[in-house]
Amino acid sequence: MHPFSISIFIATKMKLAAAMDAFDSLMPYLLHLVLLYVSAGLFYFLYKHKSSGGGGGATPNLPPGKKGLPYIGETLDFVLASRRGTPEKFVTDRTTKYSPDVFRTSLLGEDMAVFCGAAGNKFLFSGQNKYVTSWWPDSIKKALMDPSSVDNSSKEESTKLRAYLPPFLKPESLQHFIPVMDIMAKEHLNQHWSPYNEVQVFPLSKKYTFALACRLFMSVTDDSEIENFAKPFALATAGLMSVPIDLPGTTFNRAVKAGRLIRQRLLALITKKKNEILDKGKRVASDLVDSMLMDGMTEVEIGNKIVGFFIASHDTTSTAITFIVSYLSDYPEVYNRVLEEQMEVLRCKEAGEPLRWEDLQKMKYTWCVACEVMRLAPPANGSFREAITDFTYAGYTIPKGWKAFWMVHTTHKNPKYFPDPERFDPSRFEGNGPAPYSFVPFGGGPRMCPGKEYARLEILTFIHNLLTTFKWVKLNPNEKISYIPSPIPKEGLPIKIQPVLN
Repeated sequence: MHPFSISIFIATKMKLAAAMDAFDSLMPYLLHLVLLYVSAGLFYFLYKHKSSGGGGGATPNLPPGKKGLPYIGETLDFVLASRRGTPEKFVTDRTTKYSPDVFRTSLLGEDMAVFCGAAGNKFLFSGQNKYVTSWWPDSIKKALMDPSSVDNSSKEESTKLRAYLPPFLKPESLQHFIPVMDIMAKEHLNQHWSPYNEVQVFPLSKKYTFALACRLFMSVTDDSEIENFAKPFALATAGLMSVPIDLPGTTFNRAVKAGRLIRQRLLALITKKKNEILDKGKRVASDLVDSMLMDGMTEVEIGNKIVGFFIASHDTTSTAITFIVSYLSDYPEVYNRVLEEQMEVLRCKEAGEPLRWEDLQKMKYTWCVACEVMRLAPPANGSFREAITDFTYAGYTIPKGWKAFWMVHTTHKNPKYFPDPERFDPSRFEGNGPAPYSFVPFGGGPRMCPGKEYARLEILTFIHNLLTTFKWVKLNPNEKISYIPSPIPKEGLPIKIQPVLN
């Protein structure tokens, strides 16, 4: 072999091994390194072929940027910036160097165009099924979806997913959820907070939101049954944005195994509910699973969608709740104003009377605080699309098959949209609020997350109960934050709590 070729192989191997080590600390096995060594050569030639377009013809005016390492691309840079708590740096470094409108990169083994700013967000949200369609990385599909259904297009899956959400999330349905949310929040605080002087907010908020989703989506209320879903779900979601190499010891491998276990348990539950509907002639749905069964969906389809609902409704709201608690601790004047708003709601209620729809409509300032928290600590990074045709944006050609990525980090801390962006200021959301498509924790336009109102009610209900039950202080005001991919306090946000004396 030519010495130059040998050096390419060695350099590629070393870089890829280093990248994988940063992703997964449990890959020291010699066999893995040998496999990666061999694979690196194949990835290199495939990568070069893909880069060149695989043939002749005029070279399109692609967005400026770089692709990074073969197969790994710039995924390592993105993950490292996220784990350091500065995911926006990945964006700002490239918009400054290449283009403020759109730049080229390679993430998760895919050619990708990152659309920037409010205009970029609007273009992708409005161009659904015209220029782009929904797309899920292989790591998500292989970890969480049934293998027999992974060939279904993301467009088809996304359309079906949204078709079942609107009836479930209509105002009349949501109004019935609020007393359940309220009762479960009280029970959760009484059981998991009240017996202690110190608690960790992040794991407890996840526990609450997961139990609530189990109750509303599947009518599962038994603690042990909830835990049977919660443990593998945590492992599966941890691997969603990992490199999809299924070798023992990797985050992705653990995610795939956990996803398989989730699907098995979901299938058993769905089959049981289906038999109950048939045996009892049930005509009124008790939950989301019942509704989908009555509409004729298969057990596998329902399982895939329930997993999607859990991701959308559980991880994001628990993250938002955690950081609301954190910011309220940091800003006493904001805390006092929110507390007064919540106490005013409480004073209008009879003892033991649950919250109602009209009560949550009075929590306007509390929601402004929640929005400012989600601007600074967004529960989700953004979402992927796939180009279904060649199209031009900002003077650059996006080829068919390329992936597109919109990210909250291109606007949420951009001084063009939010002056003095690092300053915590809930008044930004009073009145008309931010410019359209600049605040996008739930997407925007026709692609607005249909679960936004569900999340709003869940967050407000929990914060009401927390504020009217406890006061708290942080135990570590300087706790580090990582984005994996959502923001996570490294110590779980430990706080010291005291009962509120009404």
